[in-house]
Amino acid sequence: MIDPLRNLDEAQVLALAIVNTIPEPFLILDERFCVLAASRSFYETFKVAPEHTQARLLFNLGDGQWNIPALRNLLETVIPDRIAIADFEVEHDFPDIGPRIMLLNARKVVYQDSSKTTILVAFRDVTDARTIEREKAALLVRTEELLGQNQILFEEMQHRVANSLQIIASILLAKARAVVSEETRGHLRDAHRRVLSVAAVQQCLHTEEGIDQIEVKTYLAKLCAGLGSSVVGESNPIHIEVVSDSGMIASSTAVSLGLIVTELVINATKYAFPSGKTGARVLVTYERDAAEWQLTVSDNGIGGTENKRALGSGLGTTIIEALAKQLEATVNVSSSRLGRSTSLTTATITSRIPRAA
Repeated sequence: MIDPLRNLDEAQVLALAIVNTIPEPFLILDERFCVLAASRSFYETFKVAPEHTQARLLFNLGDGQWNIPALRNLLETVIPDRIAIADFEVEHDFPDIGPRIMLLNARKVVYQDSSKTTILVAFRDVTDARTIEREKAALLVRTEELLGQNQILFEEMQHRVANSLQIIASILLAKARAVVSEETRGHLRDAHRRVLSVAAVQQCLHTEEGIDQIEVKTYLAKLCAGLGSSVVGESNPIHIEVVSDSGMIASSTAVSLGLIVTELVINATKYAFPSGKTGARVLVTYERDAAEWQLTVSDNGIGGTENKRALGSGLGTTIIEALAKQLEATVNVSSSRLGRSTSLTTATITSRIPRAA
């Protein structure tokens, strides 16, 4: 069994040893806020000497460097009514060490056999931590400002791209009307149509809130609605419908899918119904199964009598096959008297959606 301390001197020695072991600045004050003892860390941190500290009033230390209104108010008005105070922040420009931010913890010790009280005060320097916090806050504000500027620049760029595409499309259409050669006119109109398709995809991506990820169902619906209003004439009404699973896709994938859908939908509206048809319909479907997907554009137009596994040899075919390769997808085409269907798939998926009829 450990023997109790035999006298007051031993207790004082132990108490001072404990005080000097504490790594943070530490003071022991009497009820009048005079310093009874200070830790070695206190002397080292605030660069003061013991002979100028002990038995002196706290507020007179170091030519009054501790005569801080907030601290004085804390000790004189709060401590008498409370046993302890935790993490009271004191910010002050100290003569020898410069501006510092301290968290003060104080506890009043009440003795059973005496009316006197002792106040224990510990200081924790959080200057560096607060500086880092302020720098982080300033950096966050600056980052938000830069993001806002980038968003404005991005929107301006989108606006300029859209205007440029419209100008190019108008020039191509005007040239097509002016040339004599029917073959040249056809090439110019094809170029006009493809510029419009790029513009349609760009416009749909611009209206999406996200940049890296796009909601595919909403995207395809907006894209096909725009195509319907721009390529379907009143004299030959064609219903363009979208049936799609929900989910997010990368914006790069959305661009490729958008160009493919635009090419196939415009081709269907251009070639599938040469003589017009009541109930003319183009159906765009997108289905997902985990990481695999299938995109299909079908129509109930003239089609053909022979099933084909290739698209053909035109520019539109080349564009679709190049984009499909980029997406690592397989292209399948079927054509019959019921219409034509073109599918791109990354795996063998059993479709749940019937084709256009």
